[in-house]
Amino acid sequence: MIQSVITGSGSYLPSRIVTNKELEQAIETSDEWIVSRTGIKQRHIAGDTEYVSAMAANAGKIAIEKSGLQNTDIDLIIVATTTPDKTFPATAVITQSLLGIKQGAAFDVQAVCAGFIYAISIADSMIKSGSAKNVLVIGADKMSSLVDWNDRGTCILFGDGAGAIVLSASNSGNSGIIGFDLNSDGDYRDILYTNGGVTTTGTSGKLVMLGKEVFKHAVEKMGSSLVKLLKKSGIEQHEVDWLVPHQANIRIIDTLASKLGFADEKIIKTVSNHANTSAASIPLALDSAIASNTIKKGEIVAITAIGGGLSWGSCIFKL
Repeated sequence: MIQSVITGSGSYLPSRIVTNKELEQAIETSDEWIVSRTGIKQRHIAGDTEYVSAMAANAGKIAIEKSGLQNTDIDLIIVATTTPDKTFPATAVITQSLLGIKQGAAFDVQAVCAGFIYAISIADSMIKSGSAKNVLVIGADKMSSLVDWNDRGTCILFGDGAGAIVLSASNSGNSGIIGFDLNSDGDYRDILYTNGGVTTTGTSGKLVMLGKEVFKHAVEKMGSSLVKLLKKSGIEQHEVDWLVPHQANIRIIDTLASKLGFADEKIIKTVSNHANTSAASIPLALDSAIASNTIKKGEIVAITAIGGGLSWGSCIFKL
C-alpha cells in the first residue's frame, strides 16, 4: 500500500520582529498583560512588499532541499493561505514560478488556521490515488495585513510566516500519514471573520474575533476531533509521542493538553516567538521541532487546528 511520507520540512520568518514592548508604544497594552493572557512575547511582521508567495517559496525551497529531491520531482504544490497575494491567480502558482517549477499543478486551499491540515489531507489523497508522487504542501499567511492595528484585542495575537513539508509516495510501510479528521460548521462563521470581501465590500476587510467564544470552541472542537481520530486510527493516546497544536494562544494549548491528558513535555509550543500565523502555525512549529531534533524519525505526531468557518481538524502521522 502506498503511504504519504514527510521527507522534508522548511520554514521562513520575516526578519522584522515586533516585541510586546514595541506594541506598548503604539496601543494601550503591556508586555505583562499580553504574556499572561496569550503567552506571546513577539511576532515576525513582513514588509509591505514581502508577499505570501515569497514567504511560501522560501519555506518550500528549504523543504525540497531537505527532502533530497529536485524541483523537477515536485508534481503538485498546495498552498494553504487566508492572505493571498491577489484574488487570482492562486498564490500557489506564483510560488511555483518563484521556485522555478515548470511541471505539475498548483492551487490554494482556504480553511484559515486549519488550512494546513486540509491541504495535507488533499495531498495524501492525491498520492494514495496515484495522481501525484511528491507534493509540496505549504502553510503561509501575512496576518499583519488583515488585523486592525488599533484593535488591541486582536493585533497582539498575530504574526506572519510560512512553513512547508514535502509529502512523498512510499511503499515501505514504516512511516507516513495515518489518518485525518476534518470538520466545519458555518453556523459559527460570525465569531471569527473578516468584515470585507470581494463581492460584499470590494475590500479584504479586517479581522473580527469574539475571543471568549473562539476560546471555548477551540478547546472543545480540537479536543473532540483528536479523540475521534485516535479511536478511528486504532492508536492509544500514550502511543502519541508529540502533540503539535495550532499555535494561537498558550491558554488554549494548555487547556487542550490538560483536557486530553497530554503531559506538558509532549507538547510543541512556539507561540511565544511566532504568535498566531494562521495556516503557517503548525508547519512552523513542526519544522522547528524537526530541525532541533526534538521530533525524531519514527515518532508518532498528532496535529490539530481550528480556524474561521468554523473549520477544524486533526491529523496523525509517523515521521
